[in-house]
Amino acid sequence: MVRVKPFAAIRPPKQYVEEVAARPYDVLNSVEAKAEAGERSLLHITKPEIDFDPIIDEHSQPAYDKAVENFKAWQEKGWLVQDEKPYYYVYAQTMEGRTQYGLVVCAHTDDYAEGKIKKHELTRKDKEEDRMIHVRIQDANIEPVFFSYPDNDEIDAIVNKYIVGEPEYDFVAADGFGHHFWVIDDQADIDRITEIFAEIPAFYVADGHHRTAAAALVGAEKKAQNPNHTGEEEYNWFMTVAFPDSQLKIIDYNRVVKDLNGLTPEQLVAALAEDFEVREEGAEIYKPGKLHEFSMYLGGKWYSLVAKEGRYDDNDPIGVLDVTILSNLVLDRILGIKDLRTDKRIDFVGGIRGLGELSRRVDSGEMAVAFALYPVSMQQLVDIADSGNIMPPKTTWFEPKLRSGLAIHKLS
Repeated sequence: MVRVKPFAAIRPPKQYVEEVAARPYDVLNSVEAKAEAGERSLLHITKPEIDFDPIIDEHSQPAYDKAVENFKAWQEKGWLVQDEKPYYYVYAQTMEGRTQYGLVVCAHTDDYAEGKIKKHELTRKDKEEDRMIHVRIQDANIEPVFFSYPDNDEIDAIVNKYIVGEPEYDFVAADGFGHHFWVIDDQADIDRITEIFAEIPAFYVADGHHRTAAAALVGAEKKAQNPNHTGEEEYNWFMTVAFPDSQLKIIDYNRVVKDLNGLTPEQLVAALAEDFEVREEGAEIYKPGKLHEFSMYLGGKWYSLVAKEGRYDDNDPIGVLDVTILSNLVLDRILGIKDLRTDKRIDFVGGIRGLGELSRRVDSGEMAVAFALYPVSMQQLVDIADSGNIMPPKTTWFEPKLRSGLAIHKLS
């Protein structure tokens, strides 16, 4: 059973929200952030290296100092203001006519340590440490993590009660995605949400594994430093936006490879025929339509690849994944790519960019071949997390991304 609590968010006044709200720190590089950041943008806090000319190392002490300076300045200027009392919040996102409704809550670090907040990806220590530094220096969760939870009709009913009213924030960002935000201010509703989540067995990390790990580690640090620790201090909690499982959609996460491992295109196609039914589809983009079907772009042509029966195990939660099938039968066996995390010959392309991005990178000569995958389902993610297994790298891509700056959680 998971613990949640309301919190007094630091957030922008309504008239500034579109200027303050920003894309997450990890979906754009420093040059892109500098070009995108207006005067009030949260990017000056999450990517403070952009305030230097030329741009400096994002991991340098001057950048960290600038982040702290900017966070303080944004509050002094009234661009970020703390609510007077703790609330829950509804944060909805609209993409391509579909809206998903999440609750902005604080989750407990002990639930992560105890496995009640379930993950499906491995984390890297260097990335954890980088995020820990930001939490430490700001004494805050500046950006939320993204969780899912099993559907609950009563929570849906409470959310529906608020979304019929006027939203606190309502805007469409430059990427065309809509963002809507309501404050849950009735104490009876706040108390009931807390009670309902106490009966929900688990959270699932959808996006933000490193930020989740970092928040838990900073909480553990502060616990060790406090001889009077009770478990209810604010540092034991971290901010998340939690969505019902059924409302979330995972999109494809595709692969591009720089060379054919010494093979000609004809030899690659012949090697693939051992494990796949290979069919040439022509120059028009071809998208996989079912599990265990892949599309490949090679030499100006698209191909359909359907894994032959017996080449995978449908009873193995990891073995049945298309990323596993592709990794084992193609990337490893044929192309010699053993470690997706470290091999420089492979890159990953989120499906939000479209399959045209795959053909573009091959046609440009940057890459030699591209593979598109059918997306993982939420049920597969939940099954793997429940079994204690870990998905291969770069398996899930959630869209739209949470906008940063709509709410910030102070740790003290």
